Amino acid sequence: MRPPRYNRLVMSLSKTLGLLVALAAALLCWGSPAWAQMYRWTDDQGAAHYSQGLDSVPERHRSRAQLLAYPELPATAPTATSVSPEASKATRISFTPGKPIMVTARVNGSGSIQLMLDTGASVTVINPRVLAGLGIGVQDSLRGSVKGATGTANVLFVPVQSIEVGAARSGPLRVAAHDIEFGNGDGLLGRDFLDQFTVNIDSTAGVVTLSPR
Repeated sequence: MRPPRYNRLVMSLSKTLGLLVALAAALLCWGSPAWAQMYRWTDDQGAAHYSQGLDSVPERHRSRAQLLAYPELPATAPTATSVSPEASKATRISFTPGKPIMVTARVNGSGSIQLMLDTGASVTVINPRVLAGLGIGVQDSLRGSVKGATGTANVLFVPVQSIEVGAARSGPLRVAAHDIEFGNGDGLLGRDFLDQFTVNIDSTAGVVTLSPR
């Protein structure tokens, strides 16, 4: 049985994570056409909005919504996700069975942030205040909205050059800047990073191993 503290944490996250349901469905991989399906539409007051997927556009505005091209990462960044040579050895992460798996990560080679490992999240999510504290700008970001079971949330997709967890390093990629407040965590570590490695979760020993594919 999971301890009450864990259950309270899951309940506190459920509303926010519900907003990412559509994101998880749309972003099964960065190379999929769904990632390029950003739409621009104008509301009744003439204000422009940008939404991820046509389903996120209010039905009465869909016929006039314009499909936008996917903006590439900055020219200085490689176009494909790469794994560093340092990732040739496995990374082991200890955790307490029955509690969320928290990992210490570095973004763009600096900082030390706490992310909850989530194999159900297709994209890594980091609190925008944390990104700002790391000096990561938003000038090359993509604005969009994500529709989920509890409503619609505005999300900013921010390009980063790398994410590191121990010896496991991957990038470049885009992370979702979204305010997920829980305990001392700064966000979620999703499959955009995890799928670059073989992930083994030993719940009995309380150890996660990230091994090169």
